[in-house]
Amino acid sequence: MQRKVKEIFNNSKNGGKIYMDFTVLAKGIALAGCGIGAGCALIAGIGPGIGEGNAVSKALEAIGRQPECKGDVTSTMLLGCAIAETTGIYGFVTGLLLIFVAPGTFMNYLK
Repeated sequence: MQRKVKEIFNNSKNGGKIYMDFTVLAKGIALAGCGIGAGCALIAGIGPGIGEGNAVSKALEAIGRQPECKGDVTSTMLLGCAIAETTGIYGFVTGLLLIFVAPGTFMNYLK
């Protein structure tokens, strides 16, 4: 093992010096960061689903207890679900941007 390392570092083709192309490493790190970020952004869709499920269940419980307040509870629940859904949509759009737009942008900077 040590012998191979010495052979690599004492390469006579480069005059005994190693020239590393760090742009390949930088591109790999940029693409990995985009992939990890997109995965985290798309996980954000789980929260709104759970929150909306809880909101609907509580609204149904409230309507079951007091049927006369059905209109007020339903309108408030729909407004809350719409606001909660925007969080999931923002996460989805962010994930799509990180998958399709950001890698090309980073590769243009690393040419």
